[in-house]
Amino acid sequence: MGAGHDHNTGNANACALTKALVLTGTFLVAEVVGGILTGSLALLSDAAHMMTDTAGLAIALAAVRIGARPADNRRTFGYKRFEILAAAFNALLLFGVAAYILYEGIKRFVEPSEIQSLPMLVIAALGLVVNLIAMRILDSGRSSSLNVKGAYLEVWSDMLGSVGVIAAALVIWLTGWTWVDPLVAIAIGFWVLPRTWVLFKETTNILLEGVPEGIDLDKLSARLSSIPGVASIHDLHVWALTSGMPSLSAHLVLTDGSDPEITSAAATAAMHEEFDIDHTTFQVERTDCRSGRDHHGLH
Repeated sequence: MGAGHDHNTGNANACALTKALVLTGTFLVAEVVGGILTGSLALLSDAAHMMTDTAGLAIALAAVRIGARPADNRRTFGYKRFEILAAAFNALLLFGVAAYILYEGIKRFVEPSEIQSLPMLVIAALGLVVNLIAMRILDSGRSSSLNVKGAYLEVWSDMLGSVGVIAAALVIWLTGWTWVDPLVAIAIGFWVLPRTWVLFKETTNILLEGVPEGIDLDKLSARLSSIPGVASIHDLHVWALTSGMPSLSAHLVLTDGSDPEITSAAATAAMHEEFDIDHTTFQVERTDCRSGRDHHGLH
């Protein structure tokens, strides 16, 4: 049941990423050419985001495909961690784009250039439509996959960029204030950075095998200790192989007369029902393996 669910989710994510990739990739060429012809930095910054969207979606799609490969003798966990590597790369890519936009925006204040506002407006409006459609396609998978979430954030930030470019084009067209163009470009860069940082933190936490977001380790430890038959616990580890796949391992020191199978089953059920952790490994012990001392007079 669980494997089938993961397989279906992976197929749905791959389908959504493919549609979004075709959509953004098709529009990317038009936006790059339009940005060059109109001379708009804001439009070029939006095109840069569209480029990272396209690259990010391609990487994300490859990650889903590779992550679906079964485990083998060399990679007993399979390739699911590749999804997190791709999401981390997307975050770094966004950092680089934001830095470039900020640099070019400051440069444009010093060296202003002529901007064709009406073509800029038309291209930005088309970009907004493309981004909204892509966001709609990716929305269902972003809660179950950091990889899809990273792609969604890229398209979302590009959508906001398109809104900013439309506003800038209107202002320039009505007033001739060309300084609005680099101002909007810089604003887009600052808008993207905090959200990119959140994605980078999430992926880094998984790569460092940190406790997944939303799991209180103290509460979890207390719950394991409260299970009938458990005298104490040690070597408790909680991590995630990839997004949506928390795992746990622990040593359970048993009380006198307790049944190892019943105690282990109770711990497994508690982790599933209360913490949504399905991948659990418990080592049950009559003595604490760290010291070798028999705490309960058992053998």
